[in-house]
Amino acid sequence: MNASTLQGQRIAFIGPGTMAEAMIAGLVREGVAAPEAITAAGPRQERLDTLKARYGIQGTTDNAAAARQADVVVLSIKPQVLGKVLPELHGQIAPDALVLSIVAGAPIARLSEGMAHQAVVRAMPNTPAQIGMGITVWTASPQVTKTQRAMARGVLAALGEEIFMEDEVYLDMATALSGTGPAYVFLFMEALVDAGVHLGFPRRVAERLVVQTVQGAAAYYERQQGEVHLAHLRNQVTSPGGTSAAALYYLEKAGFRTAISRAVWAAYERALSLAQNGKPQPPK
Repeated sequence: MNASTLQGQRIAFIGPGTMAEAMIAGLVREGVAAPEAITAAGPRQERLDTLKARYGIQGTTDNAAAARQADVVVLSIKPQVLGKVLPELHGQIAPDALVLSIVAGAPIARLSEGMAHQAVVRAMPNTPAQIGMGITVWTASPQVTKTQRAMARGVLAALGEEIFMEDEVYLDMATALSGTGPAYVFLFMEALVDAGVHLGFPRRVAERLVVQTVQGAAAYYERQQGEVHLAHLRNQVTSPGGTSAAALYYLEKAGFRTAISRAVWAAYERALSLAQNGKPQPPK
C-alpha cells in the first residue's frame, strides 16, 4: 500500500458499518492515514463512540459536515438509505474532493447527480475484505484524476486486492461473481460439512477438514500462477473408476455447473434491477 498518496488527506466515511470499519482498521493499521484525519458519520452515536474507542478516529451524526471537511468521501451506506443520504450531501462536497462509493447497485451517474459532484469512484468489495483478504473491482468517472485514482487504490488496498476496470458495466458483473461469491462458497462448505457429519465425523472435525481443503485447494491453484487450467487440477485428483470420479459424475448429473451459472446470472439480474430502480425486483 502506497501511504504517500493519502498522507495529510482527510477521509470521511458516510455510513459506519462493517465494511467501513474494515477500511478504517486497514488504513490505521498500515499507517496510511492518521486516525485524527478519519471521520465516521452515521445516525447512531453509540456506534460512532465504539469506532472512536477502537481506532482513535472522529465521529459525527452530521453527514454533510463530515463531507464538507473531507478530501476523500467514502459512501459506505446501505442501498436502502441512499435516497435519503444523497440529498444531504448535495453541493456539500469540495469540488476537488474524491467520492468513493461501495454502495451496491448504485451507478456513478446516479451518485454524481445526487451529490452534484463529478469525481466519483464506484467499487465492489466482498466480505473477506473485513480481514484484509478481499477482492475489490472498481471504476472511475472521467473526472477522476490520476492522483485521485492513486488515492482510491490506497483506500481500497486496506481491504485486500483491487482490480480496476474502465467500463462500469463490470461492476454489476463483479457484484454477481466476487461480491456475492463468498455466499456461494459458504453454502458449498456448509453442504460439505453436513455431508461429513452424515458420514459420522464430529461437526468440529468436519468443519476443520472442509475449511483446510478449501483454503489448500485455492492456494494450490494460485501457486500455478494461472499457467494451469482448473480442469487440469481437477483431473489430477480424479483417478479412473475412483472416488473422485464417482462423486463428480453425480455432481454433473445433478446439474452442479448449471445451478452455479444460473445462480450467478440471477445475482447479476438483481444487481441490474437495483441499479435501474434502486430496489430489487422479484425473481423471474
